Amino acid sequence: MLELFLAKYNYWIVIVLMMVGLYVVVARGNLVKKIIGLNVFQTSVFLLYISMGKVAGGTAPILTGKPELFSNPIPHVLILTAIVVGIATTALGLALVVRIREAYETIEDDEIDEAENQDMDDDLAGRYP
Repeated sequence: MLELFLAKYNYWIVIVLMMVGLYVVVARGNLVKKIIGLNVFQTSVFLLYISMGKVAGGTAPILTGKPELFSNPIPHVLILTAIVVGIATTALGLALVVRIREAYETIEDDEIDEAENQDMDDDLAGRYP
């Protein structure tokens, strides 16, 4: 059992990071913490793809004329692209958090919902005296 755990330790790390990221997204009300949780989850997916793309004993796919075992470079290239997209979405998310903070004076989910409900109640009270 211990040998199985040690042989696939990177997959166990992926699972732990995924669960931590998912927990932070679901359990926290702070918008910045939610973005951090999404980044942790995203990093675990990156590690999963990189782990699956590596072949034991494989080399870089450079043709030398000898029969060799090659690792597939496509998962690694896709992860480089995903890292760039992840940085862009994180920047956009943080910019939205700044705008939400300016509008509602808070970045907590429940306080934003409360303010929205209060605004909706005020609008209804103004229409129906």
